[in-house]
Amino acid sequence: MEPSILERSGHPISRRDIDANVLKVLYRLIASEHIAYLVGGSVRDLMMGRRPKDFDVATSAHPQEVRDTFRNSRMIGRRFRLVHVFFGAQNIEVATFRRPSEEPSDGSDPMIRQDNTFGTPEEDAFRRDFTVNSLFYDPRTFQVIDYTGGVADLEARLIRTIGDPDLRMREDPVRMIRAVRFAAKLEFEIEQATASAIRRHCRDLVKASTPRMVEEIFRTIGTHGSARALVLMEQLGLLEVLLEPLSRHLRSSMEAREDFALTPTVRHLAALGETIARHGEQPRPMVLACLFADLYLARARENDPEQRAEVIRNLQSRGFARGECEQMRLLLDALVHMTGLTRHVRRIARRPYYAEARRLLEFVAPVDGIGVPELDRFVAERNENGGVRRRASAVEGQNGGGRKRRRRRGGRRHRRRAPEGVASVSEAAATKPRLEARDVAAPAEETVANETGCVRVHER
Repeated sequence: MEPSILERSGHPISRRDIDANVLKVLYRLIASEHIAYLVGGSVRDLMMGRRPKDFDVATSAHPQEVRDTFRNSRMIGRRFRLVHVFFGAQNIEVATFRRPSEEPSDGSDPMIRQDNTFGTPEEDAFRRDFTVNSLFYDPRTFQVIDYTGGVADLEARLIRTIGDPDLRMREDPVRMIRAVRFAAKLEFEIEQATASAIRRHCRDLVKASTPRMVEEIFRTIGTHGSARALVLMEQLGLLEVLLEPLSRHLRSSMEAREDFALTPTVRHLAALGETIARHGEQPRPMVLACLFADLYLARARENDPEQRAEVIRNLQSRGFARGECEQMRLLLDALVHMTGLTRHVRRIARRPYYAEARRLLEFVAPVDGIGVPELDRFVAERNENGGVRRRASAVEGQNGGGRKRRRRRGGRRHRRRAPEGVASVSEAAATKPRLEARDVAAPAEETVANETGCVRVHER
């Protein structure tokens, strides 16, 4: 199949927009008489005038040949061999052109097919997931090479699978989440046949690798288009499979508002997306806290701690890291107290996660009508009053007016009862100065006193 070729004058990509280390990798492979292209999302973003986050390279060189070409590299993967070329902390992924997997002839599950056979650039283009991700840029001729119609879909702003959408979704169910991520991130629409295939096969997500699925969820929700991504996941049936309690809560909220965009959860994610657009990625616990804030607050209003704990357990059962879920719980518990301005707020304000919890309140406040300045005043007043009380207690302690007295180590010491006619130890101690004074004038009295059993007074 002849590809569609865009000459240098027909596209906006310039070598000035490509990382210098990536160009070094490309030109060294070309100098070694291999084909080397810039591929995937980096070409897509450059075509749209965006700055790519990562650059991927595809080549005709086999992994061992790439490894031999670059001393600053290492081979990774077992079945699907890749080479990472290192430039300090930066690493550039280099993959060999591969052909699509063979069609199953016995009706077996397409997920278990092998697809690690080396191929040509054309075959490599047709094995990719979506047309907009299958474009190649040749740094030798400055051409954009399009085998699948990706340029047309970029202009139409469509996410479309390459080949049969039903088969592509069954091959790798995580592609369904990726379709939502690209549509939300690029502000594209999902092509009708692709969207229908996602609805038909959304239940296949339970067969996907749990770590890959969790990673893709974070990459989808943790972008500036997170609000639209959540709406698309619910509309396509993905959210019900991935996070069923959240899906039920979202549907019940939508019934009262008749629009997903007006629900509190979607508005929380919209506020999160604006922050991500301005300041970059947010920590994963913060992303999860924004996602579940409205559901958690609803459970808190029901005054049922078990239901709140169930939210955390459900997340962990879906493969989310325990540490991230625990940090999310701390933020949400703090949010419950901050929204109610309870007496625990002052204690929470001294915790190391208070700054993050306050940022979470900033995302929630415009939606739920909570005033962040009121929280700040409340915390300041409580701290000031608490400081006054602590200072007053300190003064009372210095003056002996405090109620609590420091108990001596070893507990209370009991007085020993002296025999009849014998002075007690405390009485002897009280009379000791008098005895000593008399000792100078009449030392004989000391002897008499000692013989009668009184406490002995030592001579000076």
